[in-house]
Amino acid sequence: MDLRRTCFAGSSLSLAGWVVLCALAAGSCSSKTLQYPADYERMQRIDRAVESLRDAYQKKDFSAFRAMMAPSDHLESLQHQVKADFEAFHAISLEFKVERVIIEGDNADVYVRWQGVWKKHADDTGMRQRGHTRLQWAGTQSVLLRDIQGDLPFGMKTKQALSELPPPKPAPR
Repeated sequence: MDLRRTCFAGSSLSLAGWVVLCALAAGSCSSKTLQYPADYERMQRIDRAVESLRDAYQKKDFSAFRAMMAPSDHLESLQHQVKADFEAFHAISLEFKVERVIIEGDNADVYVRWQGVWKKHADDTGMRQRGHTRLQWAGTQSVLLRDIQGDLPFGMKTKQALSELPPPKPAPR
C-alpha cells in the first residue's frame, strides 16, 4: 500500500468536509442582525463624542472642544482652564481608555482612565500625568458633555502651578 496515496485520499475527504463546514458557518454568521440597533447607535455616538473631546484637546482646537459641551457654569471654568493649557503648552498628548459606560435615560456616565504628556516647548521632556475621571454626557441623538468629575486631564497649567508653589514656612515660635 502506498502511504502517500492513502494520506492524500484521507486529506481530500477532510478538506471537502472542512469546505462544507466553513460554507455553512459563513452562511449562518452573515444573516445575524443586531438585537438592539438603537442602543448600539447611541453607544457609537457616545464613543465618538469621547474621542472628539480628546482629539480637540490634543489638537488644541478650542472651538471644537467647546462645541462638545452643554451650557454650564461648571464647564465654563473648565473652558478657561483648557484655554490656559492651550496657551501654556506647545504639545499635548492624551490617551483615553474607557473603563465602563452607564446609561440611564438621556444621561450617560463614561468612566475613563487617562494618561498624557504636556510639553512647554519642542525639546521639553514634558510633564507626565495620569488619572481617572467621569465624563457625564447628556442626549441621545446629539451627545454633549454636561459635567466632569474626578482627576481631570484638563487644566494642567493650573495643576503644574500649584505643584510648583514653595511649601509654607513654619510659623515662628
